[in-house]
Amino acid sequence: MSNPWRFLLLLQGGLLLLGASGMLLLDFPLGGDSPWTEVPTGVLLLLLLAGLEALFRRLLPASFGEAERLHGELGRALKTSGLGPPALLLLALLSGVAEEVFFRGFLQSLLLLKLGTPAVLLQAFLFALLHPAPKAAWAYTLYTGVAGLLFGLAYLLTGSLLPGILAHTLHNARGFYQAWRGA
Repeated sequence: MSNPWRFLLLLQGGLLLLGASGMLLLDFPLGGDSPWTEVPTGVLLLLLLAGLEALFRRLLPASFGEAERLHGELGRALKTSGLGPPALLLLALLSGVAEEVFFRGFLQSLLLLKLGTPAVLLQAFLFALLHPAPKAAWAYTLYTGVAGLLFGLAYLLTGSLLPGILAHTLHNARGFYQAWRGA
């Protein structure tokens, strides 16, 4: 197992373990009551992410282009380490679940108890900090902050992590595959 793969697995595994443990200990809700609203909400969230990405690509082409170049480097590192689409799908699933459980399920829920609705903004800010980028690609960190805000609002409105997990996993799967394929 190569270093980028190992690092990503350890990072996501740690977030999942910490977030799930916190949610269980504090009795925070994982899911809502109706997949009939959660799945369409997840699809809507995925479409919003695609629109947001297109908007950032259009309004901030140099910075977002640099972020895409860096994603290409990640794709090359993953491909060089021998990973194929099944491993990328596993990584997308793990990152989608782990980040939603930690940032929305645990952190946002905990902060809501202390701060109220500003918790959604704070968790989105912290989510963006987990996705750092060099100065030339600053738009990527801003994009992930806005995406974190959308994920947080979806959890706040539905009481379920399912829409965020669905959208986050599919968004990451597309991104990992595009980066890997372009390598």
